[in-house]
Amino acid sequence: MKWLVRVLLAAAALFVLAQVVPYGRNHTNPPVLAEPSWDSAQTRRLAREACFDCHSNVTAWPWYTNVAPVSWLTYSDVTGGRAALNFSEWNRPQDGAGDVVEAVQSGSMPPWFYTPLHPSANLSASERDALARGLSATLRRSPPR
Repeated sequence: MKWLVRVLLAAAALFVLAQVVPYGRNHTNPPVLAEPSWDSAQTRRLAREACFDCHSNVTAWPWYTNVAPVSWLTYSDVTGGRAALNFSEWNRPQDGAGDVVEAVQSGSMPPWFYTPLHPSANLSASERDALARGLSATLRRSPPR
């Protein structure tokens, strides 16, 4: 029983200590510079619901993204997502633009760990197909720089 108390106290101490680490708390959203010329309002809506939190400059930062270690993981996902594909900076090169349709079709985007806390991103099969078709049309119509 003593070892359980010690383990719990150590875990609590580590949790409190982790809150001191400043990484992951910069929750600023840069300005939106340019969006693609969307093929339809439906494509933009689906992309907003499923993609924009990590792939745009209009990220929603819920309260739990201020609590380590969730703040570390969220910040890393958002900065990595924005670096690969950013719908708010369409006037800049987008390395991930060529893979986005396949990622949506395969179900690897949005990732499985994102959808439980963001139910609007949990796309049905028909929504996933519509988003993939719409992104493909948008990329043809408005390729990134």
